[in-house]
Amino acid sequence: MRRNQRRNQSGITLVSFVIVASVVGFFLFIAMKLFPMYQEFYGVKSAAKSLAGEAGIANEQPAQIKDKLFKRFNIGYVNSVKPEHVKIETAGGSKVMHINYEVRVQIVGNLDAIGRFVVDQPLGGTASY
Repeated sequence: MRRNQRRNQSGITLVSFVIVASVVGFFLFIAMKLFPMYQEFYGVKSAAKSLAGEAGIANEQPAQIKDKLFKRFNIGYVNSVKPEHVKIETAGGSKVMHINYEVRVQIVGNLDAIGRFVVDQPLGGTASY
């Protein structure tokens, strides 16, 4: 005699797999679009920090400081920061460099992601982020 035994199936169905794969794929797509923007931001922070550690940088004129900064940007493949985004202020006898810029990345069609980035770096002292 054969007994009718039911087997309990476990696992994921094809439809569930497609849904999960679509959600994971969507988030990977967004991450791939946004990663270069943040990679560039860390390049900006790195260039500002290395410039601040340069000996005698606080005694130089703002135009010379910007020139040295943009040379570092060229080496680090930073393209989004323009000269008008960099301000150098003297406060309390020390100089502070402010870099304030925005990056717009097209996601799909007319949907964009906008990243606003700010780096404030004291010159001739320790780095602060």
